[in-house]
Amino acid sequence: MISRMNPYKNQIRVNHRIRATEVRVISETGTQIGVMPTSNALKLASERGLDLVEISPEAKPPVCRIVDFGKFRYEQAKKHKGEARNTHASKLKELKFHVNISDNDYNIKVRHGIEFLQKSMRVKMSLYFRGREMQHQEYGLKLMQRIQEDVAAYGHTDTQPRLLGKNLHVILVPGKAKPKIASPETQNHPAHPGAPAHAPSEAPKPFGNTLKIELQPPGKPS
Repeated sequence: MISRMNPYKNQIRVNHRIRATEVRVISETGTQIGVMPTSNALKLASERGLDLVEISPEAKPPVCRIVDFGKFRYEQAKKHKGEARNTHASKLKELKFHVNISDNDYNIKVRHGIEFLQKSMRVKMSLYFRGREMQHQEYGLKLMQRIQEDVAAYGHTDTQPRLLGKNLHVILVPGKAKPKIASPETQNHPAHPGAPAHAPSEAPKPFGNTLKIELQPPGKPS
């Protein structure tokens, strides 16, 4: 025998769709009113210009709440959306690079990184030095800087790249980096006597010439 799916199985029962003859009622303020016949609960909700919504159908008797059903659905959808966003935010995706990566492979990996960031995921950009590449780590640092510049509109990092053994990595988080705000003392007391009090500051560079990395001997935990 083939069973057919009930399209109303997962729907929330409201007002006269509630099947139970007796329900436990919670007011719009969250106060428990008590157990009463469903007909009385419907009348009470109607008198207040609200709806009777079944929120715990498996309870005995089922629990219903007097609310504005339109507002209730909006809040539930907002709650589920926030939970999904938090689930994505806890995920960490890793993309691996090499110093001599081709432009085509680079563009593909960066595009994947942007897609992950757009889904509110964190992205770990890893670069592995092979053989004599360890003697020219500046190329790896330049590549990391290029990556951050290319995804700056979608993600940023608040830490410097870290070198663990032969692996250089940096973790990007969704969202643009917050601009640095000069302190009131700096604004009111310029470094040079002839400089204006509110001189425009240059946008902070992701790494620049002051790039530093944390070195750790291979085999020792960080």
